[in-house]
Amino acid sequence: MEKMWAGRFQKTLDKTADDFNSSLRFDKRMYAQDIQGSMAHATMLAAQGILPQAEVDTIIDGLQGIWEDIDAGKLSFDDGAEDIHMFIEAELTKRIGDAGKRLHTARSRNDQVALDIRLYLRDATGAIIDGVKEVIKAVVAQAEENADVIAPAYTHLQRAQPISFGHQLMAYAMMLLRDISRMQDAVKRMNLSPLGSCALAGTTYNTNRALVAEKLGFDGVTKNSIDGVSDRDFCVELLSAFSILMMHLSRFSEEIILWSSWEFKFIELDDSYTTGSSIMPQKKNPDMAELIRGKTGRVYGDLMALLTTLKGLPLAYNKDMQEDKESIFDAIDTVGMCLRVLAPMVATMKVLKENTYKAAQKGFINATDLADYLTKKGMPFRAAYKIVGQIVAECIEKGNVLDDFPLESYQKYSELFAQDLYEEIALETCVNKRNSEGGASPKSVREQIKYVQQCLK
Repeated sequence: MEKMWAGRFQKTLDKTADDFNSSLRFDKRMYAQDIQGSMAHATMLAAQGILPQAEVDTIIDGLQGIWEDIDAGKLSFDDGAEDIHMFIEAELTKRIGDAGKRLHTARSRNDQVALDIRLYLRDATGAIIDGVKEVIKAVVAQAEENADVIAPAYTHLQRAQPISFGHQLMAYAMMLLRDISRMQDAVKRMNLSPLGSCALAGTTYNTNRALVAEKLGFDGVTKNSIDGVSDRDFCVELLSAFSILMMHLSRFSEEIILWSSWEFKFIELDDSYTTGSSIMPQKKNPDMAELIRGKTGRVYGDLMALLTTLKGLPLAYNKDMQEDKESIFDAIDTVGMCLRVLAPMVATMKVLKENTYKAAQKGFINATDLADYLTKKGMPFRAAYKIVGQIVAECIEKGNVLDDFPLESYQKYSELFAQDLYEEIALETCVNKRNSEGGASPKSVREQIKYVQQCLK
């Protein structure tokens, strides 16, 4: 395929250099957005009298035909094309003649590619957000089913306090809601049309950038033509949001891995989302969760790669900026795949309620409630804290837990202890009384669920 810019050159591009320069292998996924942008641009050219309406009608019909043929698999991409933009323009010219050559009036590939990537990322981010919502729905359904299930919560991976297992799950729902908000914010800043910036200085034609922006669903246009073609902040911002999302998915996956181990055995994953061993027949491995955890590093790498690419670039467009697409496309594919696996894995996992309760009975996780018991009877918290620490030490020495430590032994430490302490430190009481907003009680968990469901609407 002859290069669109071949007029200036006396020699053809070296084959290796041509392959190195080409971006078609990864930017061809933007064909629909490229055609959408070209249709809007052509419509504007006719509206402004820059091209005749009849010619623009021919251009739009030709573009529609190319779009339909690619969708149907009737048109294959030409590996000799430099990029998706040149491929579509060359195919259009082949089909409709010289009218196809006029489509590029009053635009450059610089503003064309800046437009296409914004359109593509806007669509792709919408799909990622939908995927996050599916994970949230699965988490909420499990939280609702396990709102009354008692389990230990951890700090430093040591048993800390008794909670509802649903409460632990809802923590991830809150994280994922913030991820959606971050992506939506990124799209707001991205949703400005750069088309009309041309190579970097704008154009001498009487164009109507606002018309193109409106037809493509943008909120407005970029205000500086140099920035319009050189800005890739929106790619970095999305990659940052994706990285934070993956960090949350990785933390959740880590807990799923721990919970499904024999050491915890709080959950059992469905066979559809686990694998076995080639040599150990007893194994049931949480490979999907491990892969999500592992792929988090890949998305972090995409973010760092793009930040590094952009950090020293002078204005305006540089070929280095072609590297934005491989990073952001890889992140979109990776995040999307992780979400599609995680949602059904969470939805089908089984919570082993007896095991979570037994774990909560160990580790003196009702010690804070015992200190609160003394505080409510008038003892300063720090004094109560010290006494309970001494009681825990004696229990460990004698093989007791707080629930079966004799009342007379309690009363050696304080006369404030009475028979009612056992009710106060029962696991069910400890959890049910944590009704402060956002707390661990089943009632609070159900309020959290209502909040998240409302946010999803």
